Amino acid sequence: MKKVRITAVRKTEYKDLMERYENKIEHTCDVLEGMTWTSVNGEKPDGLCGEAWKSMREFVETLANGGGDFFDGWMKNKHSAMISCNDGFRPVSFLIETID
Repeated sequence: MKKVRITAVRKTEYKDLMERYENKIEHTCDVLEGMTWTSVNGEKPDGLCGEAWKSMREFVETLANGGGDFFDGWMKNKHSAMISCNDGFRPVSFLIETID
């Protein structure tokens, strides 16, 4: 199995949606741009948000098992994917890619 690096490359906030729909909450996402994790054997890395993991798990497992080329040439590097977490108010985009 291959190791897969997960990098938070962009985090944004949709303040208009938050004001319109979100209940006030005290604690939000801890992920910062540039943070990285390494998945070994397709497993969830320690410290990675569980909800973010749910959105990328199948892609990480596929890459760890030598697969890739998602959606027929979507990514320039066929052994990578760009995945966003499922937070509609402050989504984080993650680059996931195999490493040696």
